[in-house]
Amino acid sequence: MTAPVARIDLQDKVAIVTGSSRGIGEAIAHTYATAGAKVVLASRKRDQLERVQADIEKNGGTATVMPCHTGDPEQVEGLVKDAVAHYGKVDVLVNNAATNPYFGPMLDVQWAAWDKTFEVNLKGVFAATRAVAKHLLDRGAPGSIINMSSILGVRAGRLQGVYSMTKTAMISMTKTLAVELGPNGIRVNAICPGFIRTAFASALVNDEGISQLLVGKTPLGRIGDPVDIAGLALYLASDASRFVTGAAYVADGGITLE
Repeated sequence: MTAPVARIDLQDKVAIVTGSSRGIGEAIAHTYATAGAKVVLASRKRDQLERVQADIEKNGGTATVMPCHTGDPEQVEGLVKDAVAHYGKVDVLVNNAATNPYFGPMLDVQWAAWDKTFEVNLKGVFAATRAVAKHLLDRGAPGSIINMSSILGVRAGRLQGVYSMTKTAMISMTKTLAVELGPNGIRVNAICPGFIRTAFASALVNDEGISQLLVGKTPLGRIGDPVDIAGLALYLASDASRFVTGAAYVADGGITLE
């Protein structure tokens, strides 16, 4: 007899979503709450997180606000500890928070911008991942960790070289942790979004000339929306992807095929 297909829902799950005050993180938080998860909303600005929380609760979901600077390992570890104290456990972590303070030739980057990019995009991500993984190991429970990389993690990042380096390293971290944590039922995957209509990418997608160029190179013929990434994040968080780990999913409308 064929086993039934696993449902794509997050009933009884607790998920931390960093960078969830806007854009892709906000879309993922809404999607997870709709799928039944209790969501921990994390970013630096409380007022923006409270807006997202209010929207989620208005639609019948459950969320709590926990401001956190994801470039500070101590704050990130505190976030995970507070989430466990509040909801009793954590099952899913989405490392979505990121920064990209420098745009230009790599040789001209200042060390302050370099350090900030690596602190938020890698050090903070690893700190959150380690804290959640240790919690899951202590519980003897399975879990899902999702790292938000970028198509610039799999191709050259012209004028965004330092950001690109962090996103490539994130994929390497994802694969290694998938091997190390897999025997304990903890899955680690990455998502590599293309050009998505968010404030983070506004300098590119809101420029009419650049936007037309990007659309022209994209087989699906449009810039992505945050919800286009949220669906994939839901799949990876759910038991429907229980045999998936160490993967880096490109979600870019096909632009990297050109």
